Amino acid sequence: MAMSSRDDREPGGRDERMIRPDPERRPRPRPRERLAAGRGLYLIVTRPAIPHLDLVAAAVDMSVPVVQLREKELGDDELTALASDLAELTRGSDTLFIVNDRPDVARAARADGVHVGTGDAAPEEARRLLGEMAIVGMSGNTVGEARAAVAAGADYLGIGPIFPTATKPDARPPIGVDGLAIVTAEMPDLPTVAVGGIDLTNVASVVGAGADYVAVVSAICHTDDPVAAMEVFLAELGGATSNEVIR
Repeated sequence: MAMSSRDDREPGGRDERMIRPDPERRPRPRPRERLAAGRGLYLIVTRPAIPHLDLVAAAVDMSVPVVQLREKELGDDELTALASDLAELTRGSDTLFIVNDRPDVARAARADGVHVGTGDAAPEEARRLLGEMAIVGMSGNTVGEARAAVAAGADYLGIGPIFPTATKPDARPPIGVDGLAIVTAEMPDLPTVAVGGIDLTNVASVVGAGADYVAVVSAICHTDDPVAAMEVFLAELGGATSNEVIR
């Protein structure tokens, strides 16, 4: 094999041809940028009818934009191990991986970010733990709470519950699609995730009210066939429409 002569190299011995940038290669967007540019299904994984790994692997195969792990009953070690496995499944894919409530677990698992609700870790603390590239989401259902989320540096606002839900017994009263529309209209630059009681009978009205992402729990996780249910939701939402990795 022919070798490069010293005349072909830069001072120090590096071959100029080997360090020339590839004009076709573009930098990969950061998680925060991918979330802000996207829309579609935001799958919240809570006690699914099939193993967590199987459901999230299917979500990755279908390019579901965002998956959040919400398992409040697991101990720290079990939760961290599960989050780490799911983060590994999603890493390098078109699917962003979020951990609910626990910035420490998100950091240990190398997740893309964390969602902090009312009474959870402060968003400022989450940002300190996870760094500037990570996603930090917050909960709220009023314009005032949306503005507070922006002031705290949140990357998105989880709005809800939109409809009555049994998934979260301590949830606030539902605000309906009219309440959702008020927040999305007042805060057009803040990505929003509608959550609470969303199923195939009402998802179109949620999208029509301006939500960027639609969070689904029971209508996927607690069905007899969560993977098939996820496929139906993706079809209803127009397919996987966001967060594609630029390779």
